Amino acid sequence: MVSEALVATVMALVVTASFPFYLYGAWYILDQEVVTWDVLVHHLKYIAVGLLLTLVPVLTWMAPRFWDQLGGFAALHAFLGLQAYAMLIFALTGIVRIFQVKRQHDMYDRNAVAGAADGGAADGEDVDIDDLHEHMGAWRSRLRIGVAGYVLFWMLAWLVGMVRFFIDYVLYA
Repeated sequence: MVSEALVATVMALVVTASFPFYLYGAWYILDQEVVTWDVLVHHLKYIAVGLLLTLVPVLTWMAPRFWDQLGGFAALHAFLGLQAYAMLIFALTGIVRIFQVKRQHDMYDRNAVAGAADGGAADGEDVDIDDLHEHMGAWRSRLRIGVAGYVLFWMLAWLVGMVRFFIDYVLYA
């Protein structure tokens, strides 16, 4: 049988491996002055990998063991993790609206002519998505705040989780 310490170590490594994906995804979207469809898709690819690397350990290892380990650090870890996911949901309220507007302008088809507010462009991939709807800037702000908040709370939850790991599996092993 595989020891609990080994499984905990693998889970800690998997969650830690998601960090560069979150950082790059957040940096990439925050660094863009013009967010086109390709920029958004590129960002989401990295965020999706980070989410997968975090959610698998949460759902298969952490959540099922939570009530057995309920204490100060576990509660703080769970609270910070839930805050991270709340920020992710906030980000999704922006991205859903962005997707809806993109669909209305037939911009899922890479060859479609954009229906931008200024009369469109020859290539839908090069259209600034802010030109597609009057509220696009607010939705992009939700997305940016949500992603930045997710990364911040994720980092705090990860730090508390690493302290818990060190105490439970290294210090008192």
